[in-house]
Amino acid sequence: MAAVKEYNLLNTLPEKDFDVITKLTASICKVPISLVTLLDSDTNFLKSHHGIPFNESPRDISFCGHAILDDSDIFIVEDARKDERFHDNPLVLEHQAIFYAGVPLRNEEGYPLGTLCIFDTKPRTLDETQKSALHALAYQVINLFEARKRNNELRKVRQALEAQNLELKNFAGIVSHDMKMPLANMIVTSDILKVKYGKQLDFQGRKYLDYLKQSSFTLSEYITGLLEHYESEKLVSANSERFDIHHLLEEIVDLLNINVDCEINLPENNVELHCSRAALEQILLNLIGNSLKYNDKEKIVIDIDCWKDKDFYYFKLSDNGIGIPKNKQKEIFDLFTIVGNLDRNGKKGNGIGLSTVKKLITGLGGDIKVSSKVNEGTVFEFTIAN
Repeated sequence: MAAVKEYNLLNTLPEKDFDVITKLTASICKVPISLVTLLDSDTNFLKSHHGIPFNESPRDISFCGHAILDDSDIFIVEDARKDERFHDNPLVLEHQAIFYAGVPLRNEEGYPLGTLCIFDTKPRTLDETQKSALHALAYQVINLFEARKRNNELRKVRQALEAQNLELKNFAGIVSHDMKMPLANMIVTSDILKVKYGKQLDFQGRKYLDYLKQSSFTLSEYITGLLEHYESEKLVSANSERFDIHHLLEEIVDLLNINVDCEINLPENNVELHCSRAALEQILLNLIGNSLKYNDKEKIVIDIDCWKDKDFYYFKLSDNGIGIPKNKQKEIFDLFTIVGNLDRNGKKGNGIGLSTVKKLITGLGGDIKVSSKVNEGTVFEFTIAN
């Protein structure tokens, strides 16, 4: 009974997959009635019923209750009127269920869950081909049972993960907002201390204050990145807008406030886009920002291209930066994975930005790939659905 309940099929609605099998079974065996049954403690539930209008019967009068207890691969009653177990059975008297054949549906542990069975209103036999077909179709029913069980288990896992993800999002949001103000206070306080008491501190003391301020900035950036990662779904679900790529990129360049020698080449053609502008802006901010930070050349060069077809928008961003080692390129989109290189200012990354980029692109129906050579540069190519 525990095995039957694991499959969560009792008292469920009819399903076409099972109905097709009972219809095919009746056709092959040339009988008017074919059933897929599941046996509860006191009920014979008909998961699929071909040829009769009801979907359950009492277990104590069911043929299938005998079939699942029989050791043979197929339980056959050629003429129920002559069988002492069934001659006065209400099914025989009312529905003229005289012939019966049932194959027990056993799960991987060997427990019989029910049967694939057939009835006829006259005595008869089955030939070897029909018996073989009945076994084969019963095997397919078991496969459907197992598929439904796996789907139910996966659904439960997914629901648990969704609940955990929501909890983590809420936690990240609360922690981020609660920590932002103390960090801002630490940054301002370190500046005040340096201005007011800087002359009274030795070189090491001033260095400690700088370290405190820089650590606060690093933690603040980390928290911001974490919050952006868990709120990326909001950007993906934002309403689509019409805009052109040149205007978006010009705004991004202004936002980045670049103060180094840098050449950014925009796409030759000014492509008009229709998608979540906020999500694409976040993607490009991360990628262009990385090209600026992870670059040791005197002059930074970033080339951006964009084109489209009827299904996708295509983007390509290449730079002349420090590059990514080949053995790290597959994992750079994993959350908290860092290559290990220090950026242009000697700071280490937090492994959040590219994970957020990947999450946003996937949410927009696209994909991203990277190719890179150490000391020569990196190329990111990605798509989003049109």
